[in-house]
Amino acid sequence: MSQSLIAALQNPALYPHPVEGFQVIETHISWVLLTGPYVYKFKKPVNFGFLDFTSLEARKHFCGEELRLNQRLTQDLYLEVLPITGSTEAPQLGGEGPAIEYALKMRQFPQSQLLSTLQANGELTTAHIDEMAGQIARFHLSTPKVPAENDAGTPHSVMAPVLQNFEQIRPFLNDKADLLQLEALQAWAESSFERLKPLLAQRKADGFIRECHGDIHLGNATVIDGKVVIFDCIEFNEPFRFTDVYADTAFLAMDLEDRGLKSLARRFVSQYLELTGDYQGLELLNFYKAYRALVRAKVALFSMPAEADPVQRATTLRQYRNYANLAESYSTIPSPFLAITHGVSAVGKSHVAMRLVEALGAIRLRSDVERKRLFGEQQVPNDPQAGIYSNDASRVTYARLHEIADGILRAGFPVVIDATYLKQEQRDAAAKVAEATGTPFLILDCNAPQAVIESWLAQRRADQNDPSDATLAVIAAQQASREPLTPAEILCSKRVQTNESGTLDVVVAQIRQRLPGL
Repeated sequence: MSQSLIAALQNPALYPHPVEGFQVIETHISWVLLTGPYVYKFKKPVNFGFLDFTSLEARKHFCGEELRLNQRLTQDLYLEVLPITGSTEAPQLGGEGPAIEYALKMRQFPQSQLLSTLQANGELTTAHIDEMAGQIARFHLSTPKVPAENDAGTPHSVMAPVLQNFEQIRPFLNDKADLLQLEALQAWAESSFERLKPLLAQRKADGFIRECHGDIHLGNATVIDGKVVIFDCIEFNEPFRFTDVYADTAFLAMDLEDRGLKSLARRFVSQYLELTGDYQGLELLNFYKAYRALVRAKVALFSMPAEADPVQRATTLRQYRNYANLAESYSTIPSPFLAITHGVSAVGKSHVAMRLVEALGAIRLRSDVERKRLFGEQQVPNDPQAGIYSNDASRVTYARLHEIADGILRAGFPVVIDATYLKQEQRDAAAKVAEATGTPFLILDCNAPQAVIESWLAQRRADQNDPSDATLAVIAAQQASREPLTPAEILCSKRVQTNESGTLDVVVAQIRQRLPGL
């Protein structure tokens, strides 16, 4: 595979489709030939240790792997592997005779629709993030588990590349402050690993090491026909792809935070967890985010020319320090708290809870979601006290919410539980979780005019993805049977008029003031 072959392939007569023009994009491992309607991707005959494309047979194999693996998350984007026949000077696509090279044919899409480009233009939305969260969650739930006998995901295999980062970064650094920071980061990584080792082993045993994507970030996602498509997974190195689902999730969260999109990163993580229910691994998130940030830091150093001039070196070090500082931010002592919502259905509790997710990094737990994860869909219509909404089912649901919240708080993350909490017994149980974990407790007392509640209820009923089954009759029953906050509860509550955004802003500011680490 050579530049001369790429040049010879820039001949419109070779293609069985119209060619609008040629553009070549070169990376360290591939050439990508854009023609207008289609893209032809060629692997370079290189060996970087973590990948080896030096033989023609290997390039054919990995073209096939790239096609197979990316079809898991895409449809009609990755099309076929084509042999290039003839000669370097006179090549043919799929012609007769032995292959001299192989190309992966893909549908071409506008670079302007990459999510990284949309973000740079200020056009990335919460809808894009929610769609990514849904796709990644469904993918992680369905993609095959890595066989237990495979070493991938064992504590040793997880820690080895973490330590390798520090070994490979250190020779590039001369500044004492950079070296001290690196030492502190390594000490944190090693102490975190010792603490997390039992969890890592449990994750391996429980089948959370799966055939993941391995490279999820905004540059590997685009909008095609109005839908977000995640592409370009790792095909060339199984250990990069055979990993805990949290390592995959952490990459996108880190990428969003690196771009200054902390609220979207928090939203993504919380939405993803609502869909997967995989709260038990949350303690791994910051460990994997720090690892991913230091990989980026290392790559920045590796990209510096051997004979870099002072300007190039200063630019590279600035990039390195940005990622090193991001990694350091994941090692800070957390400031968890437990907040619960209080109010009837459709009063705006979910919106209030999501605001705490985006502004304060809370993990949202929703009673509507966890109830159905426990019991499935409601099978008894028109009875708010039967089926999955019976008193017994509600007790089990709240107990489950509090069990999950306890684990998240002990992992160092704030929690907001989105539920009605209309009974004092339910609120007391939540307060005991906060007391047991030594975290501040807050009741968000949500209120809105009846007309607003009815309007929001109509919107929810029209949304097929909304997990709530509430009706006007349910809300009337809730209003009739609710137990008001006691004087003691009022002291640890904040009243939120959900149809007035200003009151929620005040609450967020007050929490920040009380817990400055957020």
